[in-house]
Amino acid sequence: MASPSPASAPPQRTPDEVEDIILRKILLVSLAPPTNPSPAVAYLELTAAELLSESRPLLALRDAAERLLIDRLSLPDPAAASPSPFAFLAAAFRRAADEARKISTIRDAALRARLAASIAHLRGLILSYARIVAGNPDTFPAPPNAPHPAAELLVFLLAEAADALDPTPAPGAPPPPGFLDEFFGSADYETIEPAMGELYERLRKSVEKVSPLGDFQRPLRVLRRLVGIPNCAKALVNHPKWIPKNQIMLIGEGRVMELSSVLGAFFHVSAICDREFASKPDVGQQCFSEASSRRPADLLSSFTTIKSVMNGLYDGLKGVILILLKNLDTRENVLEYIAEVINKNAARSGMQVDPLKCASSGMFVNLSAVMLHLCEPFLDNMESKKDKIDVNYLFFNNRIDFKNLTAINASSEEVSSWIESRNNKHAQNVSGEARFVESQEATSSGKNSTTSLLSKGGTLVRCSKNENFSFICECFFMTARVLNLGLLKALSDLKHIAQQHTRFEDDLESNRAMRDQGGGSPQLEQDISRLEKMVEILSQDKLCYEAQILRDGSFLQRALSFYRLMILWSVDLVGGYKMPLPSQCPKEFSCIPEHFLDDAMDLLVLTSRIPKALESFALDDFLNFIIMFMASSSYIKNPYLRAKMVEVLNCWTPQRSGLNSTASLFEGHQLCLDYLVMNLLTLYVDIEFTGSHTQFFDKFNIRHNIAELLEYLWDVPSHRNAWKQIVRFDMKLANEDVGMLAFTSEQIPAPLLLPEMVERVSSMLNYFLLQLAGPQRKSLTVKDPEKYEFKPKQLLKQIATIYVHITRGDKEAIFPAAISKDGRSYNDQLFASAANILWKIGGDPQIIQEFMQLAVKAKVAVSEAMDAEAILGDIPDEFLDPIQYTLMKDPVILPSSRVTIDRPVIIRHLLSDSTDPFNRSHLTRDMLIPNTELKAQIEEFVRSQQSRKRTAAKSEIGESDGTADMAK
Repeated sequence: MASPSPASAPPQRTPDEVEDIILRKILLVSLAPPTNPSPAVAYLELTAAELLSESRPLLALRDAAERLLIDRLSLPDPAAASPSPFAFLAAAFRRAADEARKISTIRDAALRARLAASIAHLRGLILSYARIVAGNPDTFPAPPNAPHPAAELLVFLLAEAADALDPTPAPGAPPPPGFLDEFFGSADYETIEPAMGELYERLRKSVEKVSPLGDFQRPLRVLRRLVGIPNCAKALVNHPKWIPKNQIMLIGEGRVMELSSVLGAFFHVSAICDREFASKPDVGQQCFSEASSRRPADLLSSFTTIKSVMNGLYDGLKGVILILLKNLDTRENVLEYIAEVINKNAARSGMQVDPLKCASSGMFVNLSAVMLHLCEPFLDNMESKKDKIDVNYLFFNNRIDFKNLTAINASSEEVSSWIESRNNKHAQNVSGEARFVESQEATSSGKNSTTSLLSKGGTLVRCSKNENFSFICECFFMTARVLNLGLLKALSDLKHIAQQHTRFEDDLESNRAMRDQGGGSPQLEQDISRLEKMVEILSQDKLCYEAQILRDGSFLQRALSFYRLMILWSVDLVGGYKMPLPSQCPKEFSCIPEHFLDDAMDLLVLTSRIPKALESFALDDFLNFIIMFMASSSYIKNPYLRAKMVEVLNCWTPQRSGLNSTASLFEGHQLCLDYLVMNLLTLYVDIEFTGSHTQFFDKFNIRHNIAELLEYLWDVPSHRNAWKQIVRFDMKLANEDVGMLAFTSEQIPAPLLLPEMVERVSSMLNYFLLQLAGPQRKSLTVKDPEKYEFKPKQLLKQIATIYVHITRGDKEAIFPAAISKDGRSYNDQLFASAANILWKIGGDPQIIQEFMQLAVKAKVAVSEAMDAEAILGDIPDEFLDPIQYTLMKDPVILPSSRVTIDRPVIIRHLLSDSTDPFNRSHLTRDMLIPNTELKAQIEEFVRSQQSRKRTAAKSEIGESDGTADMAK
């Protein structure tokens, strides 16, 4: 085919004309009346008129680009089908990119460079106005019902964050290539900040009430992408809902942090059910409905799914927090946020948590997991990093208040006093430094050398802000608080749910049995239906907790590692692993929060009961810590915490743990061999009074645990030497103590007959008598008894003598009744058996005779007590002692708790514990307030009951006499 002649070739366009065509294509505008109108191309008639009035050509050139863009966006009354201003700008950015690619084939280098510069200039204008529109949607007219620019921007972000494994499709088309990077990355903070406010709020709402089975991954990836851009990160921490200040009616500040803060919505995503603000889809219903009839493989699949998605959440949130922490402009805001979450949810540590006032367990378990991830670097190198954990943070930081927490061995007053003395000492040091600086200034050449000092109240003080605490230090203590309010609280809740579930299952089984036996009724059917629903709900709740926490071995191992560091750090405060402990407990140790160590023990108890949870985890440090402190009330005053340590050791015995590796804990550690048996026996004695209103039950439970552990250790050969040394020493001491009591009871029996002492003394004597003369006495055989100074015959003679000596001093005859009240060891046959043995071994005849007379009196006292109980009948609850549930004779009011209790009972308690058993506040005998009004009521009640009984008895006699007369 012949080439066209020069006359038929298209005319050559000028560079201005080429640029005009390209810019008009990008902006979809026309400056001349279109011959073929297109709804997509706007005729800018007014703009064209302005250009003509300025004697400029009707061409879209670089110097007119901004005017053209503004006029295009400012067209009035856009049609409903028209794109919103933001959508138009995004599309224009795409067209600009397309045109930039096309001009790359132009051979004329000068023209190509001119066009590239013009396109780049226009693209910069497009991005600039896109940011303006995103921050202020009313800048230009928009079609009716047009989406908010932030919503369109979020669609782009979510589409870009899509993953091939995402179960749901992206919400819209992806953004033009490079649009988001340039939109966020090339702007300064002032330009980007207005656009981010609404975007972060919409991002928060995109995961609001979304469960782990919903789409939270894409919004989380968007958040992580945004915080990686410094100005976007800064906009997040300056967002009004970074730490919300607004109040919501009936909702507490702690819950507001979860419901309203940008991060709170992501931390709310949890498998653990939140009844008040439920998420969808419901994890319990989707994964664990009718669990009792499901195949184990189905449940295992559900556990695996939840563990996987929750670990994805933890990793994503850890990534967000780490990026913000590494950014110097946002680091302080992150620490402030975590501190606010802790401070505003301090009430989560209570027994009853108001779900409208505090953040959910799900949020705090998630935060626990993330904080543990943040701790990982120094948990892996804890020996070298623990020195960076400054105990002074507990007392002098300005983020979190630790001073109001229960201390390990100091009252709140003692903690405050010690901190005040430390502050005074610090102030004196600072004053000395200030005087030194002033003297230096006086001799200086006028150069200011006080840049590190501030004038405050006329005194120069050194600026020592809390920012000087290292990140490791801050992270450690914040994690300790978060775990207490999160993981440990959730485990406590799980225990409560499990107990409720068992209780309802038992009730349901009983009601079904009643129905099967023919006792059906409409009410019974309603009860069964209600119980079935409750059992199903609690079953789902329990399995959700199990899925997120108990089935996540890595989570629990990280928590154990954290508490191992806690143990190492706390032991360093007393000088390291060595015994005996210093005689004086260091204040730094005594003032640390009790829950630091209590939580460690709780977690050890839990993980010890989960198969394989402790496998390959080193327990040596925990063992040594327990041995050091379990018997030391001068270091750890809470007896329940020390008793919990025994529970931990019990869980580690091979028969309980199922692990052969735990046997080596007890057999090969020097502290264990030297001190464990001795400390267990010491705690066995110390636990006599726990200080709680449930102490009379608790002490038997605790001693049972101690006894089980001692029984195990008795069969461990390496502990035999310790046993031998203690039996020998204690038997000698016991012989001396009983001998002294025999002498004392003869000379001064009165103290042993005091109301607060007599029942305690009689119970002790009865117990000795039971062991020495009861049915099991033959089991008290010891090889080489002389070696251990075990003399049972002499001991029985001394015990009988003590009984008789106390009886001789008993002018008011109260001792026989006290003996008979002992329900644990007393029975009337015991005294006869003891007397027979005494005759056989050559006891003093006079003592034996008086001993038998006492036995008769005790037996009579039993009968009299039964008669008295029958006379009194049903005793009103307000007349009963709240601890022993016996009729009070001398009621007194405890000044702090305002509880009324029988005087002998509380005085007996005060003999070993100077605290109110109901709230642990300080209490002494002289602080007791006589409840004279109640005492009078009790005495009147007793008199009226006795009078009624006598009247009834006389009536019966009269009736019997009348009957006899009639018979005659």
